[in-house]
Amino acid sequence: MKIKSYLYLLALVVVSVGACKEGSRFDSSSDDATPTGPPTNIKWKALNGGARFYYTIPADENLLSVDAEYTNSKGNPVNFTASYFVDSLDVLGLGDTNPKMIKLFGVNRAGVRSAPAEVEIIPLEPAVKRVAETLEVKPAFSAFFIDWENELKQMINVYVHFKYTDRGELRDVLTVFSSNQLKERRWIKNLNLDASMPIEVSLRVEDRYENTTKEISYGSINLLEDFELDKSKMVIPVANDSTIILRDGTKFNTKVPAMFGDHVEGRMAKLINGVIDRWENLDFFHTGGRGRTGQTMAGGIVGQNDWNIILDLGGYYRLSRIVTHQRHSGNRENTNRGQFYRDENCGQFRLYVFNEQIMRWDTISHHKTPIPPAVNELDWVKYGEAGDMALFYPDDPQYTIPARWFRYEKISGFESNYSSTNVNCMSELTVYGIKE
Repeated sequence: MKIKSYLYLLALVVVSVGACKEGSRFDSSSDDATPTGPPTNIKWKALNGGARFYYTIPADENLLSVDAEYTNSKGNPVNFTASYFVDSLDVLGLGDTNPKMIKLFGVNRAGVRSAPAEVEIIPLEPAVKRVAETLEVKPAFSAFFIDWENELKQMINVYVHFKYTDRGELRDVLTVFSSNQLKERRWIKNLNLDASMPIEVSLRVEDRYENTTKEISYGSINLLEDFELDKSKMVIPVANDSTIILRDGTKFNTKVPAMFGDHVEGRMAKLINGVIDRWENLDFFHTGGRGRTGQTMAGGIVGQNDWNIILDLGGYYRLSRIVTHQRHSGNRENTNRGQFYRDENCGQFRLYVFNEQIMRWDTISHHKTPIPPAVNELDWVKYGEAGDMALFYPDDPQYTIPARWFRYEKISGFESNYSSTNVNCMSELTVYGIKE
């Protein structure tokens, strides 16, 4: 019996030691100076700006990883690593489609590399060139924007270099935007230049591997001009009113009722009073429930999920854009997010003007207000109080037909991936354009 007990205990010790040995495989060992062999049976598949290598790992229990290395165009080494658990490794960051020598190594627990296995590859077109081919520069109202596509979704930097003369002084500005999104739009705003003042624009694209395109000139662009419409001349129809006044003075029933927004503390008049909502002022409209037009009948509310802001602009204008401010209802110190980009505020909407040539509401555009990349409570306040701009023609900025009547139709809120119906409030709406 004693012998059996001893053998059982000895078996436990052996298993335990074996487990510790495997668990320490990733621990660096300073006395492990003997290198492993390199990977063998290497094959590769071309990638954009690189290649994917397939191989057989060295048969060595001290193998920790397989490394790959090349020297970039600036003479700096670029390294990639794959665990010994896998049999492939992606190498990226090559800046052209010329043949390139890649070295692959086996690496042991002490970090000692094997002799290199050298493989020549021919990569596909790199991300920087593919992105550069999609770049577009478009003028907007006191601003311009840059669109691009990044089908590989690799992190890239777009350098925007622009020059203009402001009150006789040359302005030379460089701005950098970083992104790994499939489609991107970035803005240069608030330039306050009139349409006769050209801006020279050039762009280049760079990646994290130090690859860069040449600077691409887009020549001179001229911005578009508009101004804020006078809110004192605007009129908000009473709830359930669907009648508008035409240019010749006659009345026409559009069959789209104006909304109800005077629930609890909310008042429709606050929408165009020039004041944005903060904790103490309760400056917003409120539809009550999930929103309603104001039209009632036996059995309840008609269209309780829908509402339309309708404005008589007080004159005929060619409209360019709007800026909306959300209900905040934050704290007294105005330092927390409150309801910004959350329920009760509108995340998706449509814009209309009334077209008197065809006697109907013209649908101009559909919008989804992006949720900004805020990282703290003060960021949310900053973005919310700046307001959210929407162009009537987002992809090709221009003016609408001359119109006196404007309509904003709520679609959904921000929550649940823009599917929420809990949309009741807005603080301020500002309309821009030019006289007809």
